[in-house]
Amino acid sequence: MAKLLKKPLKLALVQLATGADKTANLNRARSKVLEATGQGANVVVLPECFNSPYGTSFFPKYCEQLLPSPPSETQSPSYHALSALAKEAKVYLVGGSIPEHDPATKKYYNTSLTFNPEGKLLDTHRKVHLFDIDIPGKISFHESEILSPGNKVTLIDLPDYGKIGVAICYDIRFPELATIAARKGCFLLLYPGAFNLTTGALHWELQARARAMDNQVYVGLCSPARDMKAQYHAWGHSMAIDPNAQILSEADETESIVYADLEGGKIEETRKGIPLYTQRRFDVYPDVSEGKIKFEE
Repeated sequence: MAKLLKKPLKLALVQLATGADKTANLNRARSKVLEATGQGANVVVLPECFNSPYGTSFFPKYCEQLLPSPPSETQSPSYHALSALAKEAKVYLVGGSIPEHDPATKKYYNTSLTFNPEGKLLDTHRKVHLFDIDIPGKISFHESEILSPGNKVTLIDLPDYGKIGVAICYDIRFPELATIAARKGCFLLLYPGAFNLTTGALHWELQARARAMDNQVYVGLCSPARDMKAQYHAWGHSMAIDPNAQILSEADETESIVYADLEGGKIEETRKGIPLYTQRRFDVYPDVSEGKIKFEE
């Protein structure tokens, strides 16, 4: 069996402290990404809405135009900052997410951009499942008041290492995305996300370990740092999980960088010990990774 992860890599999850100043957020992201690559990171991940505060009232103010691609620097300063940073750091950079506005459709999206070490855009992921919840006495939040959902599964080939799946925050609650990515050969599932103090305490670690356990792959969750003065209070606790659902590393709620060394043969070792991949009963139930799946918007 060929290894899904071709060679070892160091993953870095940047739990970034963000504020109201977009330029300052981009500069801070640059500093932290360079710090991570200085420690040997090969793949670096930024959090959801890393260039802005998180909240429906902020999306229209901080949004950027990404289409047609590539956008101008005026249309999307974050796109160009990420591209230049990936090239400067010589790293695969998963740029968390930014608020996107498409003037052709007049719709807003929560969008992740992934760049290669030459600064080339590899793919984008628009958040597929919008964060609409109402827990009495705890939190009511409805992304759909402003945002529209994306319409595809996002699998990205990193030629040096293998394939990864990228999704955003609430997407992790829908295991179909993870199962499809894993069964299509991804070695790592990445979720820039901003769970809150209610859902984070309940399900952040549980979801991360569940997606790793179900699919026997690596999982990385990357949150913003917590700011109790902000309108939205992120959970933090960015973490990396191994294919056996064990926590490799975890942050607290403050700004920090989480590192994890991903080993080439760990997935195969895990699957050999607990051989789910040869035990599934597709004569009893369907294979969600086959059939009608959208890989393009």
